[in-house]
Amino acid sequence: MTQPIIFSAEIQQHQDINAAFINFPFDTIELFGKKGQVKVKVLLDDKVEYRSSLANMGGGCHRLGLTQAIRIELGKTFGDIVEVKLWEDKEERIVIVPDDVQALLNQNDKAKEFYDKMSYTHRKEYIRWIEDAKKEETRERRKIKMIEMLLEGKKGI
Repeated sequence: MTQPIIFSAEIQQHQDINAAFINFPFDTIELFGKKGQVKVKVLLDDKVEYRSSLANMGGGCHRLGLTQAIRIELGKTFGDIVEVKLWEDKEERIVIVPDDVQALLNQNDKAKEFYDKMSYTHRKEYIRWIEDAKKEETRERRKIKMIEMLLEGKKGI
């Protein structure tokens, strides 16, 4: 792995909703040769590691989104400072689909085709939603709901 890019950043609130990001204070063209999305691996405060993307959302710089779950794990919120270590992520992003979910997708060609075309992040969200079910009945309901949502063309939960 190459040397990380290290910086401190303030957690910003997106408009007035429960969404957060940090500004990436460097030029992505200079560092990565890219002006669009840059896939990255991130380590925050030396304790929370995840894979994400730097996105050019306007405003003159790229941004890194921070989910509510990540903020909770960090124990931080809007206005707090976070220490960031970041590397370009060149590894293929693969979502492991549980056998029972794959079997259901295989029975629904249209849903499977839509699922397969979705981004890594959207596929990961669906699988995490199903796997987070505490009861088997909930898991089964979520699997059926996932197929319905895919058939409706919904990328997110």
